[in-house]
Amino acid sequence: MAPAVAQNVETSTVTPTKVTSIKTLAESTAALSSVPSAYAFTINPNDEADPNDPEFAIPIIDMSLLTSGSPDQRSKIIQDLVTICQEWGFFIAINHGVPESLMKAMIDSCHGFFSLPESEKQEFKSGNDVLEMFKYGTSYNLALDKVLLWRDFFKVRTHPEFYPLNKPASFSEISLEFSKRTREVALEIIKAISESLGLEPNYIYDAMNMDRGLQMLAGNYYPLCPQPEHAIGIPHHTDHGLVTLLIQNEMKGLQVEHNGKWLTVDGPANGFFVNLADQMQILTNGKYKSVMHRAIVNNKATRISIAIPHGPSVDTTIAPSPELCDREGQAPKYLAMNYKEYIQLQQSGKNYMKSTFDHIRV
Repeated sequence: MAPAVAQNVETSTVTPTKVTSIKTLAESTAALSSVPSAYAFTINPNDEADPNDPEFAIPIIDMSLLTSGSPDQRSKIIQDLVTICQEWGFFIAINHGVPESLMKAMIDSCHGFFSLPESEKQEFKSGNDVLEMFKYGTSYNLALDKVLLWRDFFKVRTHPEFYPLNKPASFSEISLEFSKRTREVALEIIKAISESLGLEPNYIYDAMNMDRGLQMLAGNYYPLCPQPEHAIGIPHHTDHGLVTLLIQNEMKGLQVEHNGKWLTVDGPANGFFVNLADQMQILTNGKYKSVMHRAIVNNKATRISIAIPHGPSVDTTIAPSPELCDREGQAPKYLAMNYKEYIQLQQSGKNYMKSTFDHIRV
C-alpha cells in the first residue's frame, strides 16, 4: 500500500536549482498553481480510512489514572495498553499534566523560528550527521531523495544534553520547560508499558539506559500546497526510538496506518498523540508494534507539528528482551544492534522509504 512517485501528473516546471526552504519556494512563487515536478508524489485516496467508522476510533489513555488513580483504575489502564500496543501501536494521551498554555507556546515558538529570515535560519544549517545537536533543512537528504518533501524542519537535542537555541527570543526557555514536562509524560508511559508486559516498572528504563536516553524536539512546517494530492509532507515511515509524542496546530495532517488504511489523526487540542517506535518493537520481540505513519499537506492553511521522540542512550545495544522471549517460548526475531548504528542505517540512502526491520530480522 506504499504510495508511489506520481505518474502522468500535471506539475510545474518551476523547480529550484538549490532548494533551501519549501516555505521560501511557496511564498516566492505566488502564481504557483501546481506542484513542481521534483515534489510530485501520488497518494491513493482509496487507502484512507473513514473517520466515522468505529473501527478507526483512536484509543485514548487518561494519564491521570496512571499517576493518581486508584490501584484498580491503574490496573485497568495497564491492561488496556496491552491491547493498544499490540493492535494499534498508537493512542492519544489526555490529562497528562502538561499545561495547554505551554503546548501552545511551544507551537508559537516553532512558528517564530520558521518565520525568521532565511539568512538567519541558514546560520543553523548542518550536515547529514543524524546525531547533531541541531539540524535544519527541508527534505531528508537532498542528494539522495527521489522526491522532495513539502515541509521544512528543525531537530534539536534536548536530552541528555540540552541545546539552547538563541533564536527566536524565549525559544530556549520555552523548549527547555516543554522538553522536561514531555519527558515526564514519556517516562510514565514507558513505565506503564513495562508493566503491561509483566515486567518491573523500571525494566525498560534500566535496560535502555534512559537516564542518558536520546530525546529530540522536531518542529515541522508545512506551507499551503497548490496540489496537496500530488505532494507529501513526510512519506510513510516508522520512528527509530521507543515512543514519540506529537502535538500540532489546528490543522490536521498526521496519518497513521491501521488495518490496511491510512487514518487521519484528530483529537483534543491539549492531547498528545503517542506512537510506539522501532526499539519498542525490537525489545518486545514484535509483541508491540512500531506504527507506520506519514504527513500529508493541504491547500487551506499552514500546518505545524512538533514531535518529541524518546529513545535509548545512543551507546545502548538493543535486542529482544531475554525475559520476554523465555516467558513466551520464542526465539529472538531481531538481531542486536547499537542504537546509534540503527539510526544511521534507518536514515541512509540504502534504506530510502524501506523498513529498517528488513536488515535485522533473524
